[in-house]
Amino acid sequence: MADKKVTLSKSDRRKVLLRSYFLLASFNYERMQNGGFVFSMIPAIKKLYKNKEDRAAALKRHLEFFNTHPFMANPIFGVTLALEEDRANGADIDDAAISGVKVGMMGPLAGVGDPVFWFTMRPILAAMGAALAVSGNVLGPILFYVIWNIMAWAVKWYSQEFGYRAGTKITDDASGGLLQKVTRGASMMGMFVIGALIQRWVTINFTPVISKVKLQSSQYIHWDKLPSGVNGIKEALLQYNLGKGKALTPFKETTLQSNLDQLIPGLAALLLTFLCMWLLKKKVSPIVIIIGIFVVGVLAHVAGLL
Repeated sequence: MADKKVTLSKSDRRKVLLRSYFLLASFNYERMQNGGFVFSMIPAIKKLYKNKEDRAAALKRHLEFFNTHPFMANPIFGVTLALEEDRANGADIDDAAISGVKVGMMGPLAGVGDPVFWFTMRPILAAMGAALAVSGNVLGPILFYVIWNIMAWAVKWYSQEFGYRAGTKITDDASGGLLQKVTRGASMMGMFVIGALIQRWVTINFTPVISKVKLQSSQYIHWDKLPSGVNGIKEALLQYNLGKGKALTPFKETTLQSNLDQLIPGLAALLLTFLCMWLLKKKVSPIVIIIGIFVVGVLAHVAGLL
Protein backbone atom coordinates (compact mmCIF):
# COMPACT_ATOMS: atom_id res chain seq x y z
CA MET A 1 0.00 0.00 0.00
CA ALA A 2 1.26 3.45 -0.79
CA ASP A 3 2.57 5.46 2.15
CA LYS A 4 1.14 8.69 0.79
CA LYS A 5 -2.06 8.92 -1.18
CA VAL A 6 -1.57 9.90 -4.81
CA THR A 7 -4.33 11.97 -6.39
CA LEU A 8 -4.77 12.94 -10.00
CA SER A 9 -5.20 16.69 -10.26
CA LYS A 10 -7.41 18.45 -12.74
CA SER A 11 -4.26 19.29 -14.69
CA ASP A 12 -3.39 15.59 -14.93
CA ARG A 13 -6.88 14.75 -16.14
CA ARG A 14 -6.72 17.58 -18.66
CA LYS A 15 -3.53 16.08 -20.10
CA VAL A 16 -5.40 12.81 -20.63
CA LEU A 17 -8.19 14.75 -22.35
CA LEU A 18 -5.78 16.44 -24.77
CA ARG A 19 -4.09 13.14 -25.61
CA SER A 20 -7.48 11.47 -26.17
CA TYR A 21 -7.79 13.50 -29.39
CA PHE A 22 -5.14 11.10 -30.77
CA LEU A 23 -7.14 7.99 -29.88
CA LEU A 24 -7.29 6.95 -33.55
CA ALA A 25 -3.71 7.93 -34.40
CA SER A 26 -2.41 4.35 -34.14
CA PHE A 27 -5.57 2.49 -35.13
CA ASN A 28 -4.91 -1.12 -36.11
CA TYR A 29 -7.05 -4.08 -37.14
CA GLU A 30 -5.95 -6.34 -34.32
CA ARG A 31 -6.64 -4.28 -31.18
CA MET A 32 -8.21 -1.19 -32.76
CA GLN A 33 -7.68 1.85 -30.48
CA ASN A 34 -5.47 0.25 -27.81
CA GLY A 35 -2.38 2.27 -28.77
CA GLY A 36 -4.28 5.54 -28.55
CA PHE A 37 -5.75 4.51 -25.20
CA VAL A 38 -2.33 3.78 -23.74
CA PHE A 39 -0.92 7.03 -25.15
CA SER A 40 -3.72 8.98 -23.46
CA MET A 41 -3.17 7.26 -20.10
CA ILE A 42 0.61 7.84 -19.95
CA PRO A 43 0.51 11.14 -17.94
CA ALA A 44 -1.75 9.58 -15.30
CA ILE A 45 0.28 6.37 -15.10
CA LYS A 46 3.51 8.33 -14.62
CA LYS A 47 1.86 10.29 -11.81
CA LEU A 48 0.34 7.27 -10.05
CA TYR A 49 3.17 4.73 -10.27
CA LYS A 50 6.69 5.67 -9.28
CA ASN A 51 8.70 2.58 -10.20
CA LYS A 52 9.36 1.21 -13.67
CA GLU A 53 7.79 -2.21 -13.05
CA ASP A 54 4.41 -0.82 -11.94
CA ARG A 55 4.31 1.59 -14.88
CA ALA A 56 5.12 -1.18 -17.34
CA ALA A 57 2.40 -3.39 -15.85
CA ALA A 58 -0.15 -0.56 -16.12
CA LEU A 59 0.75 0.13 -19.73
CA LYS A 60 0.58 -3.56 -20.58
CA ARG A 61 -2.93 -4.05 -19.18
CA HIS A 62 -4.21 -1.16 -21.29
CA LEU A 63 -2.76 -2.63 -24.49
CA GLU A 64 -5.72 -5.00 -24.69
CA PHE A 65 -8.40 -4.62 -27.35
CA PHE A 66 -10.30 -1.34 -27.16
CA ASN A 67 -12.72 0.24 -29.62
CA THR A 68 -15.52 2.75 -29.17
CA HIS A 69 -16.76 6.06 -30.55
CA PRO A 70 -13.90 8.60 -30.21
CA PHE A 71 -16.14 11.21 -28.54
CA MET A 72 -17.61 8.67 -26.13
CA ALA A 73 -14.28 7.22 -25.01
CA ASN A 74 -13.73 9.85 -22.34
CA PRO A 75 -16.26 8.51 -19.80
CA ILE A 76 -14.27 5.28 -19.99
CA PHE A 77 -11.06 7.25 -19.49
CA GLY A 78 -12.61 8.89 -16.43
CA VAL A 79 -13.66 5.61 -14.82
CA THR A 80 -10.31 4.02 -15.66
CA LEU A 81 -8.43 6.95 -14.11
CA ALA A 82 -10.41 6.53 -10.89
CA LEU A 83 -9.76 2.79 -10.80
CA GLU A 84 -6.04 3.23 -11.48
CA GLU A 85 -5.82 5.94 -8.85
CA ASP A 86 -7.42 3.77 -6.17
CA ARG A 87 -5.31 0.79 -7.20
CA ALA A 88 -2.15 2.88 -6.89
CA ASN A 89 -3.29 3.83 -3.38
CA GLY A 90 -3.69 0.21 -2.31
CA ALA A 91 -7.29 -0.67 -3.19
CA ASP A 92 -8.00 -4.31 -4.03
CA ILE A 93 -8.61 -3.80 -7.76
CA ASP A 94 -7.15 -6.35 -10.15
CA ASP A 95 -6.49 -6.22 -13.91
CA ALA A 96 -9.69 -8.15 -14.69
CA ALA A 97 -11.86 -5.56 -12.93
CA ILE A 98 -10.35 -2.66 -14.87
CA SER A 99 -10.51 -4.53 -18.17
CA GLY A 100 -14.08 -5.67 -17.51
CA VAL A 101 -15.35 -2.15 -16.90
CA LYS A 102 -13.65 -0.88 -20.08
CA VAL A 103 -14.98 -3.69 -22.26
CA GLY A 104 -18.46 -3.42 -20.78
CA MET A 105 -18.71 0.33 -21.36
CA MET A 106 -17.20 0.62 -24.83
CA GLY A 107 -19.99 -1.25 -26.66
CA PRO A 108 -23.01 0.69 -25.34
CA LEU A 109 -21.20 4.04 -25.62
CA ALA A 110 -20.23 3.30 -29.23
CA GLY A 111 -23.89 2.61 -29.96
CA VAL A 112 -24.78 6.03 -28.52
CA GLY A 113 -21.99 8.00 -30.19
CA ASP A 114 -22.69 7.11 -33.83
CA PRO A 115 -26.34 8.21 -34.01
CA VAL A 116 -25.87 11.26 -31.77
CA PHE A 117 -22.73 12.73 -33.35
CA TRP A 118 -22.30 11.32 -36.87
CA PHE A 119 -25.98 11.03 -37.80
CA THR A 120 -27.51 13.97 -35.89
CA MET A 121 -25.21 16.73 -34.66
CA ARG A 122 -22.79 16.81 -37.57
CA PRO A 123 -25.47 16.89 -40.32
CA ILE A 124 -27.36 19.64 -38.45
CA LEU A 125 -24.28 21.81 -37.97
CA ALA A 126 -23.07 21.12 -41.50
CA ALA A 127 -26.46 22.12 -42.90
CA MET A 128 -26.34 25.37 -40.95
CA GLY A 129 -22.85 26.12 -42.20
CA ALA A 130 -23.76 25.18 -45.78
CA ALA A 131 -26.81 27.45 -45.70
CA LEU A 132 -24.58 30.40 -44.84
CA ALA A 133 -21.89 29.36 -47.33
CA VAL A 134 -24.23 29.13 -50.35
CA SER A 135 -25.40 32.65 -49.62
CA GLY A 136 -21.81 33.85 -49.87
CA ASN A 137 -21.21 34.21 -46.12
CA VAL A 138 -17.66 33.17 -45.20
CA LEU A 139 -18.81 32.48 -41.63
CA GLY A 140 -20.51 29.25 -42.77
CA PRO A 141 -17.51 26.89 -42.63
CA ILE A 142 -15.95 28.87 -39.77
CA LEU A 143 -19.02 28.52 -37.56
CA PHE A 144 -19.31 24.81 -38.37
CA TYR A 145 -15.68 24.24 -37.39
CA VAL A 146 -15.85 26.33 -34.20
CA ILE A 147 -19.21 25.05 -32.91
CA TRP A 148 -18.37 21.42 -33.71
CA ASN A 149 -15.05 21.50 -31.87
CA ILE A 150 -16.45 23.40 -28.86
CA MET A 151 -19.23 20.82 -28.59
CA ALA A 152 -16.75 17.94 -28.94
CA TRP A 153 -14.46 19.40 -26.26
CA ALA A 154 -17.36 19.96 -23.85
CA VAL A 155 -18.69 16.43 -24.30
CA LYS A 156 -15.26 14.86 -23.90
CA TRP A 157 -14.24 16.90 -20.83
CA TYR A 158 -17.46 16.80 -18.83
CA SER A 159 -18.14 13.15 -19.61
CA GLN A 160 -14.57 12.32 -18.52
CA GLU A 161 -15.05 14.19 -15.27
CA PHE A 162 -18.38 12.43 -14.73
CA GLY A 163 -16.71 9.08 -15.32
CA TYR A 164 -13.90 9.98 -12.93
CA ARG A 165 -16.32 10.89 -10.12
CA ALA A 166 -18.47 7.82 -10.78
CA GLY A 167 -15.39 5.60 -10.79
CA THR A 168 -14.34 6.93 -7.40
CA LYS A 169 -17.74 6.10 -5.94
CA ILE A 170 -17.56 2.60 -7.39
CA THR A 171 -14.24 1.86 -5.76
CA ASP A 172 -15.35 3.31 -2.41
CA ASP A 173 -17.61 0.25 -2.01
CA ALA A 174 -15.33 -2.31 -3.62
CA SER A 175 -15.30 -4.40 -0.45
CA GLY A 176 -19.10 -4.64 -0.62
CA GLY A 177 -19.06 -6.15 -4.07
CA LEU A 178 -20.30 -3.07 -5.95
CA LEU A 179 -17.29 -3.06 -8.29
CA GLN A 180 -17.86 -6.69 -9.17
CA LYS A 181 -21.56 -6.01 -9.85
CA VAL A 182 -20.76 -3.00 -12.03
CA THR A 183 -18.14 -4.99 -13.93
CA ARG A 184 -20.53 -7.88 -14.51
CA GLY A 185 -23.42 -5.59 -15.47
CA ALA A 186 -21.29 -3.57 -17.87
CA SER A 187 -19.95 -6.73 -19.51
CA MET A 188 -23.46 -8.14 -19.90
CA MET A 189 -24.72 -4.89 -21.45
CA GLY A 190 -21.74 -4.78 -23.82
CA MET A 191 -22.33 -8.36 -24.97
CA PHE A 192 -26.05 -7.64 -25.43
CA VAL A 193 -25.34 -4.62 -27.65
CA ILE A 194 -22.71 -6.51 -29.66
CA GLY A 195 -25.11 -9.42 -30.13
CA ALA A 196 -27.86 -7.11 -31.34
CA LEU A 197 -25.51 -5.52 -33.88
CA ILE A 198 -24.31 -8.80 -35.41
CA GLN A 199 -27.16 -8.79 -37.93
CA ARG A 200 -26.21 -5.25 -38.97
CA TRP A 201 -22.44 -5.65 -39.13
CA VAL A 202 -22.04 -9.20 -40.48
CA THR A 203 -23.53 -10.15 -43.85
CA ILE A 204 -23.28 -13.58 -45.45
CA ASN A 205 -25.18 -14.42 -48.65
CA PHE A 206 -25.21 -18.01 -49.93
CA THR A 207 -25.93 -17.83 -53.66
CA PRO A 208 -26.49 -21.50 -54.72
CA VAL A 209 -29.90 -21.90 -56.37
CA ILE A 210 -32.04 -24.63 -54.80
CA SER A 211 -35.04 -24.43 -57.12
CA LYS A 212 -35.99 -22.66 -60.37
CA VAL A 213 -39.69 -22.44 -61.26
CA LYS A 214 -41.16 -21.16 -64.55
CA LEU A 215 -43.65 -18.33 -63.95
CA GLN A 216 -46.93 -17.84 -65.77
CA SER A 217 -46.91 -15.45 -68.70
CA SER A 218 -48.79 -12.77 -66.74
CA GLN A 219 -46.34 -12.84 -63.81
CA TYR A 220 -43.23 -11.45 -65.48
CA ILE A 221 -42.26 -8.57 -67.73
CA HIS A 222 -42.05 -9.35 -71.45
CA TRP A 223 -39.10 -7.18 -72.39
CA ASP A 224 -39.42 -7.91 -76.11
CA LYS A 225 -42.96 -6.49 -76.18
CA LEU A 226 -42.14 -3.19 -74.46
CA PRO A 227 -41.98 0.06 -76.46
CA SER A 228 -38.52 1.26 -77.41
CA GLY A 229 -36.64 4.05 -75.69
CA VAL A 230 -37.85 6.00 -72.65
CA ASN A 231 -41.42 4.77 -72.96
CA GLY A 232 -40.26 1.17 -72.63
CA ILE A 233 -38.32 1.94 -69.46
CA LYS A 234 -41.34 3.77 -68.04
CA GLU A 235 -43.66 0.85 -68.80
CA ALA A 236 -41.26 -1.66 -67.23
CA LEU A 237 -41.08 0.39 -64.04
CA LEU A 238 -44.85 0.66 -63.90
CA GLN A 239 -45.28 -3.09 -64.31
CA TYR A 240 -42.60 -3.84 -61.73
CA ASN A 241 -43.62 -1.34 -59.03
CA LEU A 242 -47.20 -0.13 -59.29
CA GLY A 243 -49.45 -2.88 -57.99
CA LYS A 244 -48.76 -5.40 -60.73
CA GLY A 245 -45.54 -6.58 -59.12
CA LYS A 246 -44.32 -8.48 -62.12
CA ALA A 247 -41.01 -10.31 -61.96
CA LEU A 248 -38.03 -9.20 -64.02
CA THR A 249 -37.34 -12.68 -65.40
CA PRO A 250 -39.55 -15.63 -66.46
CA PHE A 251 -38.16 -17.82 -63.66
CA LYS A 252 -38.44 -17.63 -59.89
CA GLU A 253 -35.22 -18.75 -58.24
CA THR A 254 -34.99 -19.87 -54.64
CA THR A 255 -31.50 -19.60 -53.18
CA LEU A 256 -30.02 -21.26 -50.14
CA GLN A 257 -29.88 -17.85 -48.43
CA SER A 258 -33.60 -17.19 -48.91
CA ASN A 259 -34.41 -20.54 -47.27
CA LEU A 260 -32.09 -19.78 -44.35
CA ASP A 261 -33.67 -16.34 -43.93
CA GLN A 262 -37.11 -17.96 -43.71
CA LEU A 263 -35.90 -20.28 -40.96
CA ILE A 264 -33.63 -18.04 -38.84
CA PRO A 265 -32.54 -14.68 -40.31
CA GLY A 266 -28.88 -13.96 -39.64
CA LEU A 267 -28.06 -17.54 -38.59
CA ALA A 268 -24.89 -17.72 -40.71
CA ALA A 269 -23.64 -14.38 -39.37
CA LEU A 270 -24.26 -15.53 -35.79
CA LEU A 271 -22.44 -18.81 -36.35
CA LEU A 272 -19.48 -16.99 -37.91
CA THR A 273 -19.34 -14.67 -34.89
CA PHE A 274 -19.36 -17.65 -32.51
CA LEU A 275 -16.57 -19.25 -34.55
CA CYS A 276 -14.44 -16.12 -34.28
CA MET A 277 -15.08 -15.96 -30.52
CA TRP A 278 -14.06 -19.62 -30.16
CA LEU A 279 -10.87 -19.03 -32.16
CA LEU A 280 -10.00 -15.98 -30.03
CA LYS A 281 -10.54 -18.09 -26.92
CA LYS A 282 -8.09 -20.60 -28.37
CA LYS A 283 -5.51 -17.76 -28.61
CA VAL A 284 -5.64 -17.53 -32.40
CA SER A 285 -4.37 -14.14 -33.56
CA PRO A 286 -7.08 -11.72 -34.81
CA ILE A 287 -4.89 -11.02 -37.84
CA VAL A 288 -4.93 -14.73 -38.74
CA ILE A 289 -8.72 -14.80 -38.33
CA ILE A 290 -9.16 -11.73 -40.59
CA ILE A 291 -6.89 -13.18 -43.28
CA GLY A 292 -8.62 -16.56 -42.98
CA ILE A 293 -12.09 -15.03 -43.44
CA PHE A 294 -10.83 -13.04 -46.44
CA VAL A 295 -9.28 -16.10 -48.12
CA VAL A 296 -12.29 -18.34 -47.43
CA GLY A 297 -14.64 -15.62 -48.71
CA VAL A 298 -12.72 -15.22 -51.97
CA LEU A 299 -12.50 -18.97 -52.56
CA ALA A 300 -16.20 -19.44 -51.75
CA HIS A 301 -17.13 -16.66 -54.17
CA VAL A 302 -15.02 -18.22 -56.93
CA ALA A 303 -16.68 -21.56 -56.25
CA GLY A 304 -20.13 -19.95 -56.48
CA LEU A 305 -21.07 -20.45 -52.83
CA LEU A 306 -21.11 -16.78 -51.80
